[in-house]
Amino acid sequence: MSATTLPVAEERRVGERRDRRRILGVNVHALTLAEAVELLDEEAQQRCLKLAFANAHMLNVAARNNDLRRALDSFVVFNDGVGLDIASRLLYGRQFEDNLNGTDFIDQFLTNTRHTRRIFLLGGRPGVAQAAAEHLAGKHPRHVIAGARDGYKEMADLPATLAAIRASQADVLLVALGNPLQELWLNEHLEATGCRVGAGVGALFDFMAGRVPRAPMWMRKARLEWVYRLAKEPGRLWQRYLIGNFTFLWRVGGQWMTRGKSTPGVDGRRSAA
Repeated sequence: MSATTLPVAEERRVGERRDRRRILGVNVHALTLAEAVELLDEEAQQRCLKLAFANAHMLNVAARNNDLRRALDSFVVFNDGVGLDIASRLLYGRQFEDNLNGTDFIDQFLTNTRHTRRIFLLGGRPGVAQAAAEHLAGKHPRHVIAGARDGYKEMADLPATLAAIRASQADVLLVALGNPLQELWLNEHLEATGCRVGAGVGALFDFMAGRVPRAPMWMRKARLEWVYRLAKEPGRLWQRYLIGNFTFLWRVGGQWMTRGKSTPGVDGRRSAA
């Protein structure tokens, strides 16, 4: 997806459709890009929203980690990647309308939100969060970069980190600590930061800082970015993508065999975020 303004004709009130599809014990929102942006714009005015992006790897982790799976019950969870489309097609008879992966969605959200945001970046290796902040400031000048702290030395003092975020008066917090640490951190500490939206963004800072290259656009459109990442970092990612993807599909098949083809009235119930 490119960071372009959403056509007015595509916008629908998100309250008209709150379809959630339960995949491996996690409720994943089935929304278009326009609806997802509107959900954050509307509901973050009423309460703190914790945002996660569920790909095959995260749902594999959640299948093994009860703390993460329970925490995600209080998150807005968006679908990320072709694995979620395969699972949705098998369990619900249709794939998700848009691929709401975190790397592209954050860019789209900052482009299309109705509000001017104050953004704080937390996580990543020393220097990466600051470089990512500079990238965001250049690409989205209508928003304010309220601060940045890395995920190592500066995260060691939790009270100081929470105090710095509160003092920044940020309303959007991007946390890049990897699964499941970023989701568990947000679940425990988001309210204490004073932010209205907290999102676990994985490798986003590395991409924005230019430390890790993204796949060519044709591979992204073909939903093959994972192949590109595997080719670039086979030693680190082979288990996640080769064994992990097979394990994910095996688990989804088990859900299908156990529960049959689910319907929106059962697992994909319409409800508030």
